[in-house]
Amino acid sequence: MGEHSERVGVAVLGSTGSVGTQALNVIDAHRDRFQVVALAAGTNGELLRSQASAFGVSDSHARVCGDDPAALGDLASLPEADVVINGVVGFAGLPATLEALRSGKRLGLANKESLIAAGPVVNEARSSGGGVIIPVDSEHSAIFQALSAGHDTELRRILLTASGGPFRGQSSDELAQVSRQDALAHPTWSMGPKITVDSSTLMNKGLEVIEACELFQVSPDRVEVVVHPQSIIHSMVEFVDGTTIAQLSRPDMRLPIAYALSYPHRLDEARGEPAPPAAIDWRQLGSLSFEPPDFETFPCLALAFDAARRGGTAPAVLSAANEISVEAFLEDRLAWSDIARVNASVLDDISWAPADSLEAVLVADGEARAIARGYVTRSGR
Repeated sequence: MGEHSERVGVAVLGSTGSVGTQALNVIDAHRDRFQVVALAAGTNGELLRSQASAFGVSDSHARVCGDDPAALGDLASLPEADVVINGVVGFAGLPATLEALRSGKRLGLANKESLIAAGPVVNEARSSGGGVIIPVDSEHSAIFQALSAGHDTELRRILLTASGGPFRGQSSDELAQVSRQDALAHPTWSMGPKITVDSSTLMNKGLEVIEACELFQVSPDRVEVVVHPQSIIHSMVEFVDGTTIAQLSRPDMRLPIAYALSYPHRLDEARGEPAPPAAIDWRQLGSLSFEPPDFETFPCLALAFDAARRGGTAPAVLSAANEISVEAFLEDRLAWSDIARVNASVLDDISWAPADSLEAVLVADGEARAIARGYVTRSGR
């Protein structure tokens, strides 16, 4: 518990983004259980100040950290923070991940890029510092919960579900002229622009494959992606006896956020209503459907499996290249179909190296970004 309150102290990093604002929404409904002790934003200082005022966070613990990722680490290691929600977008969230784990915190991790790019380094920090990672994204939260039904040695495979994004079922020719608006129109989830574009290319699912390998210490050959358009089954775990355990709910990011905040307990989210917002009305649900992913039309998914199998700094290279290519697409400097081409070219251009230190990861990240920017410039858009 936090040293200044009987309530659980929470640092919300990336507080002005999609995950951060939803985390504050959950905390606001349970102020008897949680106290916000720190907030961090990328650039939106106005909203940050409003949040700090609403939750009584001091100016010294409410910071705009867009140009100073190290400041995120300072907030993540505050003694009064029992739980750190890392909703920072991209590689910039790595310092917060490492410092939270080294400080023995419970880390609600939505910043998948830090674990993907620096998995071995993050896992070493988790082991040495005694911190625990509770995944905040819906799929890995589902896996985390389903794994409690058996032992690690009994796991056969992880079944990672995907909505298929806004372009499910379309051909490469149909996707030749995808606009920014098209890619940001996700059919089931409301997310930030970067992760929404990643969902449209299936790179988000590919990054989640790498994340699952690092988080649950399994090989990529034991992770399978299954397209499930209804987004009701958030992921499944199959054990050696053939039993499959799934976690189901209506699409609502507040559910995995609440679980990370309250773990190992669950929050009562009914709040006087007949049922919690994420509860399923089984009488009205209808059918659930499944299909294999289209690796040919969405090559980013195949690239992620390739990076996971290569290991070392390959995931860091892919993640960095993808950040640059998606940024260029959102700024209308790169075509949607060229996102995968840039990512593939960068992955091929950089030699494999072991990810045995933070320095090695930082070097790979920087090199990948520089090469990706070159490819974007040469695209001529």
